[in-house]
Amino acid sequence: MKLICGNSNTDLAQSIAGYLKTPLAECLVRRFADEEVWVKIGENVRGDDVFVIQSTSFPANDNLMELLVLIDALKRASAKRITAVIPYFGYARQDRKPAPRTPISAKLVANLITSAGADRVLTMDLHADQIQGFFDIPTDNLIAVPAMVRDIEKNYDTGNTIVVSPDVGGVVRARQLAKRIKSPLAIVDKRRDKPGQSEVMNVIGDVSGKSCILVDDIIDSGGTLCNAATALLKNGAKDVSAFITHGVLSGKAVERINGSDLKELVITDTISATDAVKASDRIRVITVSDMFGKAIVRTANSESVSVLFE
Repeated sequence: MKLICGNSNTDLAQSIAGYLKTPLAECLVRRFADEEVWVKIGENVRGDDVFVIQSTSFPANDNLMELLVLIDALKRASAKRITAVIPYFGYARQDRKPAPRTPISAKLVANLITSAGADRVLTMDLHADQIQGFFDIPTDNLIAVPAMVRDIEKNYDTGNTIVVSPDVGGVVRARQLAKRIKSPLAIVDKRRDKPGQSEVMNVIGDVSGKSCILVDDIIDSGGTLCNAATALLKNGAKDVSAFITHGVLSGKAVERINGSDLKELVITDTISATDAVKASDRIRVITVSDMFGKAIVRTANSESVSVLFE
């Protein structure tokens, strides 16, 4: 078994390697003067089971291209099997045609990864579960809930918590967390009656006096999450925290979180933390390296990965 990583999230790759007690294979990923990706695998991988660790986070196109070129290099070096380990799968939010003449970019990216030569995909908390079906190769979609549960049980009074989905679409994910920590469930219903009018946040469920835990897969600009926190407090919540798998946090998102009503934001390390994230006293990062490590071992040994969801 060999582990190889690109430049998108070297800290997570090192953590996974440390968990597995397997050093990362020698690999050079550089750029030509015109920013074309150049890759060289520094050791023999012929006949090996290779796992390429690379999130397709910002800069999404560069990191995606690195992943594709790495896979192609391994394929041409006669690796026995190539598993693309993509902790954060970019372009997942474009999983359908919401309007005429728009792409389904998630399917396009899935085709690219398959065509490049990947034999399997291992990822976490896809924005939509059906994206697994976009791949014509086996795809395992891990969930971050077990890592969140461990942190919540360690740092929160679960006897006075309520899990909240920030929108109707995230109810399934919120229910998974609520069931594990034996907490009730609430939903924030967001609606805009007319174009140009501000959104109205209606809270479905009794949050009065409770410590609310918002849970979602992605936080990008942070606007929806911050507005949901304010709505929950107006409905009598004691305090509001958020647990999000992928901390995209683009633009002024960190600044928005720092000035919001959120007690804290907890994200995983599927995306490499920026300096702004590291400097924030409102944002905390938990690792999912052990989950990926266990999944990699089970994949290499042809064992079930689904037990990690239990």
